[in-house]
Amino acid sequence: MSVNKEIKRVTTHILQEMKSHGEKIAMLTAYDYSMAAIVDAAGMDIILVGDSASNVMAGHETTLPITLDQMIYHASSVVRAAKRALVIVDLPFGSYQGNSKEALNSAIRIMKEAGAHGVKMEGGVEIAESVARILTAGIPVMGHLGLTPQSIYKFGTYTVRAKEEAEAQKLREDALKLQELGCFGIVLEKIPAKLAKEVAESVHIPIIGIGAGQHCDGQVLVIHDMLGINKAFKPRFLRQYASLYDVMNDAIKNYIGDVKAKDFPNEKEQY
Repeated sequence: MSVNKEIKRVTTHILQEMKSHGEKIAMLTAYDYSMAAIVDAAGMDIILVGDSASNVMAGHETTLPITLDQMIYHASSVVRAAKRALVIVDLPFGSYQGNSKEALNSAIRIMKEAGAHGVKMEGGVEIAESVARILTAGIPVMGHLGLTPQSIYKFGTYTVRAKEEAEAQKLREDALKLQELGCFGIVLEKIPAKLAKEVAESVHIPIIGIGAGQHCDGQVLVIHDMLGINKAFKPRFLRQYASLYDVMNDAIKNYIGDVKAKDFPNEKEQY
């Protein structure tokens, strides 16, 4: 039986139960009210208000430019739509690294102004102080290891991380450290499936994968990629469940055609 069939709202406790029962966790991004309402009504477990909004909503090349104010705007729109899903919000680049006091203030603003249920942060031991400080305020924190897009200029590439043993070992240690600090879950991005399996089995908190193989406790994708709204991005880990770009493009062309041909509106479509 599904752990979360009868529940009114997914909580971090329920995610923990899902891992214990071997039930996979479904997570998807959303950035606005209308899209979040559809995602929530479909039965999503977690909605991530990702800093990927920087790419898919604002057209930036990286996730770095998006601000805390912009993340709060997107998050508050999503929270208003989500009746059942747990809503987690990315702390954007520059709002938590290197200053645990600023990190706490950023997280408090997201919780108070957006009404979110928790925050997600990229990094391991380096951000331990910020994670600990946010957790002392009673704010749930989700970790993020592997490919951490906010560090893209350090990596210099979006290729698979932790293929070398030294980086793999650091990732294992970081995962244990984030668990020890009190994180309720961790996203693993673009790492070898074998390593993700090891990590998922070594910790008791849920591990959500994106390009990290089938042995994670759940999966997350960016909604624009998964629905085929974004045509350019086709990594190996992405399964496209629709081709909405084509559907929308055709509909818009038909509308233009009808307007030009004086076919819309017709007599039944006017007052």
